[in-house]
Amino acid sequence: MARINQRAIDKHLKDIVKGYERAAKRNPIRVPIQTEATGTGGTMPGRDTAEGDPTLARLLVWLDEQAQQNPSHYIDLTRFVEEQQLPDEDPAVLAFELEQRDLVSVVRGMGELPQVHLTDAGRAAIHRLKKLRLDRAARLRYTMDAFHRWLFDTAGDQKPINPVLFLTTPAAYFAGSEITGTELFEALAHLAQHQLIEHIDTEPPTVAITPQGVSCALTGGSVQDHVSQPRPGTTYNNYMPNAKGVIIGEQQHFAQNVTEGIDPTLFVQLAGYIGQVSPILGMPDEDRVELERVAEDLHAEATSRNPEPGRLRQFATQLKDKLLEGASTMAATQGIQMAEQALGGLMQ
Repeated sequence: MARINQRAIDKHLKDIVKGYERAAKRNPIRVPIQTEATGTGGTMPGRDTAEGDPTLARLLVWLDEQAQQNPSHYIDLTRFVEEQQLPDEDPAVLAFELEQRDLVSVVRGMGELPQVHLTDAGRAAIHRLKKLRLDRAARLRYTMDAFHRWLFDTAGDQKPINPVLFLTTPAAYFAGSEITGTELFEALAHLAQHQLIEHIDTEPPTVAITPQGVSCALTGGSVQDHVSQPRPGTTYNNYMPNAKGVIIGEQQHFAQNVTEGIDPTLFVQLAGYIGQVSPILGMPDEDRVELERVAEDLHAEATSRNPEPGRLRQFATQLKDKLLEGASTMAATQGIQMAEQALGGLMQ
């Protein structure tokens, strides 16, 4: 494994980190709401699987390389621990963990460390790893989560720390491949954008976890789970529709006015949806506030005793236009489709 050039990375980080907050504001990183889906339609492996464990995933890739050189030989995992510089790992334990998952077969000798040979299931797991490592969105999600957990464990008391140190840890691997400096910088920008970390102007540059970042770590979920949650105090926390299209928490105020040929259900759902997802659309604060104001106006009109078709059309069209202009996430696309559906029903 190539050694990390710490001096070169530090210099690179110094040049890039100072601008990542400005870059994040100008061009926010947008990540789909469906955080578990990968670009190939699969799902992220759980951390209780070999593919989801950074060390075991590295080991599988290493075993694949060794097996290609010596297809019929059993392999001593002591070499892996030494070559990958993992003094805290026990080769015997690694072998047993893979054996429990039927990824290797193990031969045991009296007084000797077990040696392993890949099974068909192990080869299939390696194939999945090689496909998964090409999924850029999955890599970014993993990098954000892994760095955030490392930062909390290492400097959870909010002391500044050089983020490049993360690249020297066993966790800085995704699907058996190294996390790059560029991928780390992108993850830092996303974490800073959502106020989970803050940049400290030191030499070398450092970052510190924020109180919000600590809260995120304590929930035990992913970073994307945290940033996808509506912010406390938002007007629309209880405005999402249930399976029947009724707005939860608003049933006592909402009666469908079908006597005048107007069914405001879709407009109420649209307003509630925008209120829920507005924090994750990646829009500038000024635009986001205006979007939420229009959604509130739409909700008020749609739940009034006698909704006016012209005002429903006006507010829904404004929401659609603002989404088209200021956001390009999957959440925004869903909002645009809901607006079109509501407007289409109004025109019938």
